[in-house]
Amino acid sequence: MKQVFFTCLLFMVGSSHIVAKERDTTQMNISHCNHKSAFYNASYSRFIVPAAFISYGALAQCIDDLQRIDRNTQKHANKNFSGRIYADNYFQYIPAVAVYGLDLAGVKAKHNIRDRTFLMASSYLLSTACVQTLKRTTNVIRPDDSDHFSFPSGHTATAFVGAHLLFKEYKNTSPWICISGYFVAGGIGAFRILNRKHWVSDVVAGAGFGILSVEISYVLLPVFYKAVGIKDMQTSLAMTPIISNHHYGIGLAYTF
Repeated sequence: MKQVFFTCLLFMVGSSHIVAKERDTTQMNISHCNHKSAFYNASYSRFIVPAAFISYGALAQCIDDLQRIDRNTQKHANKNFSGRIYADNYFQYIPAVAVYGLDLAGVKAKHNIRDRTFLMASSYLLSTACVQTLKRTTNVIRPDDSDHFSFPSGHTATAFVGAHLLFKEYKNTSPWICISGYFVAGGIGAFRILNRKHWVSDVVAGAGFGILSVEISYVLLPVFYKAVGIKDMQTSLAMTPIISNHHYGIGLAYTF
């Protein structure tokens, strides 16, 4: 009887030890997940990627190894492609057009047209101001020696403004929309290299400035609300049929 009692006691102690150990492990995992979630949701985390891109482009202007990457990439591009692609002058705006065009397809964005217009305008203003200022102060010569306005790439910045707006507005709707925007923007950067208009570092920095401008614009959106006295309200579209003796039609009322 005593042997059975001690056996049960040892079993209970061992079981409680295992349960306690599993509880500690579970708590550690939950704590680890919470730390990861806190990092990804932190306000500063959104600026890490664009800051890294911009830093790479800036460091490439003074570090030999990064400059060697620019030269070698351009050398291979010149060796395998000697033509000229003109699509980059037009395709850079495709992601931005899609930010509005998806409304026609019935795909709902995160913000209404009024807010998207503010985000679009402020993003392009910020991006253009940064890019054009640096072009005229850094005096980096282009790969084709045409001028000294190579750094950073304005075409790439423009494309990534639209691509990142697509990501921010439709990331909860469709991942394919987000991927397609970045795919187009990345293609614009590749075209600029193939056309011998930009180095790799120019393109990477341009992408960083495009993304950074969008993130800053989202931070400024509540400030815009407060400045103009607009309360957050959703857009609405009302459609009313109009029928009379000799006329038929539809009445539209759009609130934004």
